[in-house]
Amino acid sequence: MPLFESRITSALQQRREQGLLRTLSPVHGGNTTQIKVAKQSFTNFSSNDYLGLANHDALKATWKTAVDRYGIGSAASPMVTGFSYAHHELQDTLCDWLGFEQAVLFNSGFSANQAVLFALLEKSDCIYQDKLNHASLIEAGLLSPATQFRFPHNNTERLHDLIERNGAGLVVTEGVFSMDGDRAPLANIQAQCQKQNCWLMVDDAHGIGVLGKEGKGSCEESLIKPQLLMVTFGKALGVHGAAVLCSSSTAEYLRQYARNFVYSTAMLPAQAVVVTKAIELTRTQQWRRDQLSELQHTYSSLLGDLPGYIDTQTPIKPYLAGSTDRAMSLACYLRQQGLWATAIRPPTVAQGKARIRVTLSANHTVEEVSKLAQSLKQFEYQHAKEGG
Repeated sequence: MPLFESRITSALQQRREQGLLRTLSPVHGGNTTQIKVAKQSFTNFSSNDYLGLANHDALKATWKTAVDRYGIGSAASPMVTGFSYAHHELQDTLCDWLGFEQAVLFNSGFSANQAVLFALLEKSDCIYQDKLNHASLIEAGLLSPATQFRFPHNNTERLHDLIERNGAGLVVTEGVFSMDGDRAPLANIQAQCQKQNCWLMVDDAHGIGVLGKEGKGSCEESLIKPQLLMVTFGKALGVHGAAVLCSSSTAEYLRQYARNFVYSTAMLPAQAVVVTKAIELTRTQQWRRDQLSELQHTYSSLLGDLPGYIDTQTPIKPYLAGSTDRAMSLACYLRQQGLWATAIRPPTVAQGKARIRVTLSANHTVEEVSKLAQSLKQFEYQHAKEGG
């Protein structure tokens, strides 16, 4: 068998034997709280649509109007003819909202993270990353010419020691961690960066829109301003794309040297218009964050005594199952109750840390969260009764 066929066959077989093979399931309504799979309906607890904007009538109407004005595609990279007045307005809106001099637009958070690290880091540099950072960040650090050091999750003492031993560099953390739903100690990290002459980059994909005044995110709530802030538009804002917020000189540097920006077709102008509208709704509709707070309180009060419960102050509510088999059994049981909540398994999380990643949306009701809680309790009761 040729080399690559043999390698592919072996790798897929190993995943199957470990029970870790991922599969694609076409769904209808994945951007709503009611999802349909193979003609069966479920309450959806697996979307990152935290504010309930992804299917909002105002955003859909804005999209239709913007398409009529700008057309479907951008047709070129930003440095050619792909940068429109719609993109310019979005940049200005982001800067006004988040308090930075400039914003550089990207087609995804993955692309934005890799663009920054590949463009900024050189062979003599050090990069310090939280061990639970997103794969886009860890991969970019490994593939960059810099030397990468990973510190234990949220362990600022270990971060301090690494910098003391190896020298100043770039410190990278998430504001809200996507699999655990917990938050970084940003004020402490920034204080260390200032003391040890490091730059700080925060990936706030899961904090923007949800935390802080007007949904300004983790940094605003922690009263800090990093040198680099990456935000995405496909989670709380309900659309798609990303931006890096920074100083004017850093933005100019990225536009010159970030290959993900220079050589990629630009974000659709109609999309930029819709993101601008989504930011307006995010800033002005505080009731969405208030609804999330109420739902989080309901979830915690009903499930706080269960062994799999993990306390978080965000809409991400991991329910720890432990083994892969138990996580898959729990996901299957929930679907039997009409609830769609995805099992997260290694290698996305560590061995023995498989879980159900529950995410709450402002469009959920207290009754729906209560049903989820009751179903989790029933599963635990049956599992204990069977001696599992």
